[in-house]
Amino acid sequence: MAPIAEKNTKGAWYRQWRLVSLDGSSLDAADTRENAKAFGRPNGPRGSGAFPKIRFVGLLESGTHVMWAAQMSKFATTELTLAKGVVGSLRKGMLCLADRLFAVYQLWQLAAKTGADLLWRTKRTARLDMEKRLADGSYLSRIYLNTADRRKRRKAIPVRVIEYRLQGIPNAETIYRLITTILDPEQAPAQELAALYHERWEIEITLDELKTHLRGAQIVLRSKTPELVQQEFYGLLMAHYAIRGLMHEAALKADEDPDRLSFLHAVRVVQRRMATHVTIPPSAEENLA
Repeated sequence: MAPIAEKNTKGAWYRQWRLVSLDGSSLDAADTRENAKAFGRPNGPRGSGAFPKIRFVGLLESGTHVMWAAQMSKFATTELTLAKGVVGSLRKGMLCLADRLFAVYQLWQLAAKTGADLLWRTKRTARLDMEKRLADGSYLSRIYLNTADRRKRRKAIPVRVIEYRLQGIPNAETIYRLITTILDPEQAPAQELAALYHERWEIEITLDELKTHLRGAQIVLRSKTPELVQQEFYGLLMAHYAIRGLMHEAALKADEDPDRLSFLHAVRVVQRRMATHVTIPPSAEENLA
């Protein structure tokens, strides 16, 4: 699978960049001994969870909501570990948004090597020494793998830092910090990037579509064995990709932003149409041959 936005797809681009987002989540699997052994259960104050869980990380094309790259594993696998297998799908001409969980040196380095540009939130406590203040209020800094490298100023990666506050927003944090590979403020002003970062929430909408609307009343993945759980997971992603692809085609014809179309309505339309496309049974295929 691959991103599908065209140049005239509304909401899919920031200047010359294709907007994509990186994030992860989890899904419940059927409560079988095989699934529990393969994927594990979450642990809490009251004991183990009711269902085995899988963890996954994916890359989303923000404007069309298609998840075009993903990795899944057992629940104990961290999102950072899974992300290392996903960011290699980034390409030059993309601008990848990600939350502060992913803003670590090794993953940043892997993602930047693809040629894509990055705009990731980082922790307020991260040490980002100011090297040069820029005209738009952002500043240039460097990130290091560890304290020893920082002390010897080796293996540094240059970044641009954007700090801002959200005024009048309940429960907003005191300050937000972003780092980006776009070092020239004329290419992407700080105010625009700060506003753009919140497009990352598009991936939360997609995760809700996958977990709630696409599966209907199903609470957990139904497959009883680990191999079939894996098959079902990727089948779910492919079904979502197909529906979002149809929605994108409809949005282009109507000259609309795909975000303005209802995913739930699209699912219902596809379900009604599926009844008219009956699969030919194997015996009939042999007769036709």
